[in-house]
Amino acid sequence: MLRGTSTTLRILAHSARHVSPPFSTSAVVASTQPNAALDLDPTLKALLQDIDISLTSHKHVMAKRPLRELDTVAIEYPEEAEDVEDFVEDHSEQNEHRKSPAARFGSQKIGAVVLPTELQKSITALIDASDKVQLHSDATRLFFDESEGWDHSYDVKYRSRKQGARHSDRDGTAFASVVFPAHYSAISAVLHHVKHRLGSRWNVQRVIDWGSGAGSGLWASMNTFQKPNSASGEPRLSTSNIFTYLGIDKRDGLVAIGKRLLRNTDLGALSATWQRSFREDDIIKRTEGHDTLALSAFMLSTLQTPLARKKFAKELWESGAHTIVLIDHKTKAGFQNIAETREYLLEMGRKELNDPETAEWPVRGAHVVAPCPHDGSCPLYSGKSVSLVCGFSQRLQRPPFVRLTKHARDGHEDIEYSYVAIQRGPRPSTVGESISTQVGSVGRIGAVGREEAEHIRLKEERVTKELVLDADHIETRHEAEATNHIPAKTFPAENSEVVEAALRNEAFHWPRLVFPPLKKSGHIIIDACTSEAKIMRLTIPKSQGKQPFYDARKSSWGDIFPHPPKNRPQERFQSTREGGSRGDDIGKRAKGRDRPKGEKRYSKVEEALKERKRASRRDRVVQKEDFTLLTER
Repeated sequence: MLRGTSTTLRILAHSARHVSPPFSTSAVVASTQPNAALDLDPTLKALLQDIDISLTSHKHVMAKRPLRELDTVAIEYPEEAEDVEDFVEDHSEQNEHRKSPAARFGSQKIGAVVLPTELQKSITALIDASDKVQLHSDATRLFFDESEGWDHSYDVKYRSRKQGARHSDRDGTAFASVVFPAHYSAISAVLHHVKHRLGSRWNVQRVIDWGSGAGSGLWASMNTFQKPNSASGEPRLSTSNIFTYLGIDKRDGLVAIGKRLLRNTDLGALSATWQRSFREDDIIKRTEGHDTLALSAFMLSTLQTPLARKKFAKELWESGAHTIVLIDHKTKAGFQNIAETREYLLEMGRKELNDPETAEWPVRGAHVVAPCPHDGSCPLYSGKSVSLVCGFSQRLQRPPFVRLTKHARDGHEDIEYSYVAIQRGPRPSTVGESISTQVGSVGRIGAVGREEAEHIRLKEERVTKELVLDADHIETRHEAEATNHIPAKTFPAENSEVVEAALRNEAFHWPRLVFPPLKKSGHIIIDACTSEAKIMRLTIPKSQGKQPFYDARKSSWGDIFPHPPKNRPQERFQSTREGGSRGDDIGKRAKGRDRPKGEKRYSKVEEALKERKRASRRDRVVQKEDFTLLTER
């Protein structure tokens, strides 16, 4: 009944919609034909046509055909900017100049290392001549550890000479495709930093490379020390300033690979030779060693005994080279080897200074160029054990052959290393020199500091104008304005040779960031190795000034920091307790390292609670059984 009624009502409503309204007097409404044309005023009609044209053109713009992938698009550049790349470079340079010249000098780095085209072609040709599947298996066998990943250390021992001859070529190719680029990037980073610190007076022309291997030290040093007229282009071996290279290595397989990499390369005036040991006739006179570099990269870890490492350090010292650079892996063993060799070389330099027979020598003693700002004992090395490591990191842009050999997806990798650069002669002093009369003030003001000084000047000028209330003081007001336009300090030119020489001399005493800084909202905490041979905590608050705070905020691990802290720095000590061997809050370390040993985690607490519940249940069951036995008796 209800269903039929609702159907009837719907039919009636539908029919009512199509019935014309009875009270309508309009014929247009009652008619089923289209509306008749209206007679409009000509002026209104022209206005409506203009509006219609405007709306039509607007819709046409919005409905434009989407561009295809390879369509040519005309890009309209601003009239003032002729080149977009120049605009981007100017903008980045402007941001960089917000730092003070001293901070820029202390934070200048090489950036991500890209292998030169010559080197990539040589290694690619070497790989093309080998079996790719076998190359990957050899690289995995030599350098891959399931727990630690890829390792860049190479210390292979063969059971017999026959086996060594059979595998040396394959292992050398795997070394060149996996380890060589990493070693090259670390050596390049160290040499560029030392070259930046010493300046143009350090002109290397001869290199003696202990543990030369496949030639990573050769390629890095040749590409670092280029002739002045070729510094703008890509580095090449033919344009290098080095003309003599002596490689010392007993691993014949790696040496053979190094010679093959140089086979089709233009060496220019370079004379490269290899030997199994350093001989007496290779020693250079003290007066001729200023342009000689003694280099040893990743070799100390291959020397098993302290006596062998001590003998090796003595050989480095007696070579006659004025500059000695040692590089090793950033491991506890690698850092310990670097620290021990550093101490031994400095001790031989002290003996020369105290020996009356060497009083007439042109150069005596030794000092550390980098990374240490002092010549004392290393504060992170106690002599017995190593808990914290002084090391740094360098990024490498992986070439295609590295990604293919490792089956890696990432286009980069980070190489960690420890190093020390030692030069003969005493450490440069900032006392009694004409350049250093403004120590602590030269190069400390950048764009941020100038903006702050200008803001203070305008504020003082506004206050002065407010104080001048009477017309009789017009003359005094003009004098005050003229005086305020003169800056309180006369800042030297940022790019002048005098400022650069002063900064280079002062940088021998600036603290080095041996850990990443702790950047807070109102202050920056820096754990650095200072000239007092201590690990000191420097706190740079906002109240110290905008320029020091900005420089501290933009600082990074491995920089040397020029600004002294506002407050007295705090000395940091390594813990001697059993549970705190990693150090008492020295620097910012990897996630999980800040937790002292013995501290309970939530997972361990949860397991302990579950075990306690199970034990209580067992105790209740045992008590119930004992009670039952007692009642039965």
